[in-house]
Amino acid sequence: MTRHVPLNNVDHHALRIDTRRIPGLGDDVMSVLTFPGEFRQLQAHYPIVFHKDADGAFHPLALLGLREHENLFLDETGWSAGYVPLAIERKPFLIGSASGEPTVHVDLDSPRIAEAGAPGEAVFKEFGGNTPYLERISSVLRALHEGLQQNPGFTALLLSLDLLEPFALDARLRDGTPLRVEGLYTIHEERLRELDGATLERLNRSGALEALHMVIASGAHFRELIERTERRRAADRH
Repeated sequence: MTRHVPLNNVDHHALRIDTRRIPGLGDDVMSVLTFPGEFRQLQAHYPIVFHKDADGAFHPLALLGLREHENLFLDETGWSAGYVPLAIERKPFLIGSASGEPTVHVDLDSPRIAEAGAPGEAVFKEFGGNTPYLERISSVLRALHEGLQQNPGFTALLLSLDLLEPFALDARLRDGTPLRVEGLYTIHEERLRELDGATLERLNRSGALEALHMVIASGAHFRELIERTERRRAADRH
């Protein structure tokens, strides 16, 4: 369940947020939405892929696991990567709308809402001002809101150049268990190399060419996801 309401310093003056990175607080997800401006940070840790939704629109994702509700970077010891995706960091906050303007909303049903008297990050100062934590969340939400608005144009450009291709991840774990993930898309590297100079210059000037190379480079982390799966299965057996 979700219960999104506009954040304000009257109704939510005592609101505190559990900011721990442990299972059970809403971060147990296989993937999260991202945008080209975040690719540089993500590609050092996670595969970046594309997914086509039911309406046929494409969205870039950071892949965190190989099964639904699985995050291979999260366990009881914390988040085991040097960068937490913005779509994870912003929880339980999100962008809503008031009179057509984007505003900060909070999901009051989120497990990150700390109970009265429990430890957690304060959202507002004692006399109503924003805490540094809320200022950080506000900047994260702005970056996400603006970045995700760029995605339709970015993916439309890739489609116009036929640069997206479907792929499936096929692997076999050491105990013989097959592992297959379908429904993903990535950059068609051969078609990218075949683009003419004028098109490459256009991609470069727009920043899209760098983003494409970040996606390609991030593919090296599929092996790490498989290795993390192996380690988690071994730990579960013991």
